[in-house]
Amino acid sequence: MFNPQLNNKGNLNHLLSIEGLSKDKIIQILDTAESFLKIGERDVKKVPILRGKTVCNVFFENSTRTRTTFEIAAKRLSADVINLNVATSSQSKGETVLDTINNLIAMNADIFVVRHSSSGAAHFIASHVKPNIHIINAGDGNHSHPTQGLLDAFTIRKYKTNFNKLKVAIVGDILNSRVARSNIHALNILGVPEVRVIAPKTLLPDEIEKLGVHVFYDIDKGLKDVDVIMMLRIQNERMDGIMLPSQEEYFKTYGLNQARLDLAKKDAIVMHPGPMNRGVEIDSVVADSEQSVILPQVTFGIAVRMAVMAILAGQHS
Repeated sequence: MFNPQLNNKGNLNHLLSIEGLSKDKIIQILDTAESFLKIGERDVKKVPILRGKTVCNVFFENSTRTRTTFEIAAKRLSADVINLNVATSSQSKGETVLDTINNLIAMNADIFVVRHSSSGAAHFIASHVKPNIHIINAGDGNHSHPTQGLLDAFTIRKYKTNFNKLKVAIVGDILNSRVARSNIHALNILGVPEVRVIAPKTLLPDEIEKLGVHVFYDIDKGLKDVDVIMMLRIQNERMDGIMLPSQEEYFKTYGLNQARLDLAKKDAIVMHPGPMNRGVEIDSVVADSEQSVILPQVTFGIAVRMAVMAILAGQHS
């Protein structure tokens, strides 16, 4: 079956979604990221892998954290970086997505990191660029956020070594979360035997079980004996109408506090893609605890994004 992410040699040409990637491709990215992790600990945090290349961050939707980590990753690879917040520039003047991209291509950019509020936007752009130009999806609607899925997989591997005996719980706004979808695909591809989703019915997509997950409506039952707890942000900006009674009620019913963390395995890790809503989906005591790996996730994210860009540019085959 045709995979728009691969070139005719079967190498990664774009990163558009986790879905469609082989286990070997994901492991290649994780292994490459491992080799880049030490660069962040050096006095001089640079390698010349993308010297002479231009990486353009094209964000049709705001995200300071994701854009910043992509920028740091590109600069550590010695690329030239252009940041374009399209939400406040050409789009507001009526320019189309393709016109914006074509103008940037005319400036000889090599890699485009694209975030857009519409699902499928990165695929659409990738289908209109030349083979020597690479597209990285930095989040499209509620569809996919592949580098977040990869950095979460990297984090789990870092603390749990392998995937084949784990129980992973993803808690919260599954319906509106592209992070949840990317993680579910990644964990299934990597061989995690049990992926649980925990949420109220109003925050679960129809037929979510078809993605290969176990559904729990009761957080206490869902967290029992899990190895990894992945909390999700409540995405009020993507909700149509009232899906929750109140933030206080949500925290009472689905928030992660110490008592609920104690239901998981003693060495369970707590993850969150950020930004966190303390007191809504997670208690500060838990977010700042020794079991929390939320800040290491950010550090690992830079190495993972470096790995993706290096592989796309053909420097790590």
